[in-house]
Amino acid sequence: MSQMAHKTPKQVLESLAHDIATVLKSMGGSAHQNMVVDCVAAMKRQRGEAVNPPDLRQKIIETFEYYRDWFVRPFGEGSQRWALASDFG
Repeated sequence: MSQMAHKTPKQVLESLAHDIATVLKSMGGSAHQNMVVDCVAAMKRQRGEAVNPPDLRQKIIETFEYYRDWFVRPFGEGSQRWALASDFG
């Protein structure tokens, strides 16, 4: 994957990481990537934030990768199943 032209600001990544964690916690600790993206988008809409689905999806995936101490792929790399890291808390 080519590097993005501009890096997502850290505060945006941090906010998205909290949203991802909230979604995963509400789903018992793990969920499919698409479900996480859809739920984070819904949360943002409920808060009255503008949502651009392709852009948001990319930022959520970037956030997941950036915060790998919070999140894991329980079925291995390449899997689209996301989970909270066992020591998350």
